[in-house]
Amino acid sequence: MSDFKQTFNSSLGKKLIMALTGLFLCTFIIVHLGGNLLLFNNDNGYSFNAYANFLTHFPPIEVIAYILYICILVHALYALILTVKNRKARPIAYAASNNSPATWSSKNMGLLGSVLFLFIVIHMGDFWFKYKYTDSVTFKEYRTNLITGATTSADYTPEYKEFEHSVSNEGNMEVVRVKNLYATVSKSFSQPWYVALYVIAMGALSFHLLHGFQSAFRTVGWIHRKYTPIVEFIGTWFFAVIIPLGFAAMPIFYYIKSIAK
Repeated sequence: MSDFKQTFNSSLGKKLIMALTGLFLCTFIIVHLGGNLLLFNNDNGYSFNAYANFLTHFPPIEVIAYILYICILVHALYALILTVKNRKARPIAYAASNNSPATWSSKNMGLLGSVLFLFIVIHMGDFWFKYKYTDSVTFKEYRTNLITGATTSADYTPEYKEFEHSVSNEGNMEVVRVKNLYATVSKSFSQPWYVALYVIAMGALSFHLLHGFQSAFRTVGWIHRKYTPIVEFIGTWFFAVIIPLGFAAMPIFYYIKSIAK
């Protein structure tokens, strides 16, 4: 067996793969949150629907998306392998406690990861799968006056089944026809059980990132007394607080909006 294979089949190698895929996923959630914040625009879903259409029809983004799916599966698989291996290696807990006890999040990364993986499966099935592979998502037409900048919207029914999206000009009017994922999101976030699941998952994400982000830097050896406090600050306040709160605010906002109608 080559040194390369030996390295990545070792516990350290598996942890390195976990760290690298985890950091990639951290980058993704920043971009994902930025796109999802378009849901707060008061434009009848125009910005969000345009964003969703771009993600699913721009080839480079689609390639990155498949890399993302692979990273999620690899990250989850290696987490399971390491957890099972650690439990087999230490079936009985240590009699003496460590002077620097692990945090709750570090001791429950398996549980937190399982909650997140379940959420990802449900979330992708409800949005990504329906959007790309079913006819359950409706269409919306947006007409923007290129002189005044005013935009109006209306439901749209395609003339043929294979229709995906279109952009055209009619005089001074730009006409955009896209799938209305905004309506699907609004409907899902009007259901109490889905909102509760989303908020619980974001709580799990918070604790998962609280330990995982800092741990990834230690695993790859990026430790320095000058920069480690910065990494810890970013991991705690940005990834474990701001990002989960940003995600959780969306279903709560739309649920309150739905019951206020």
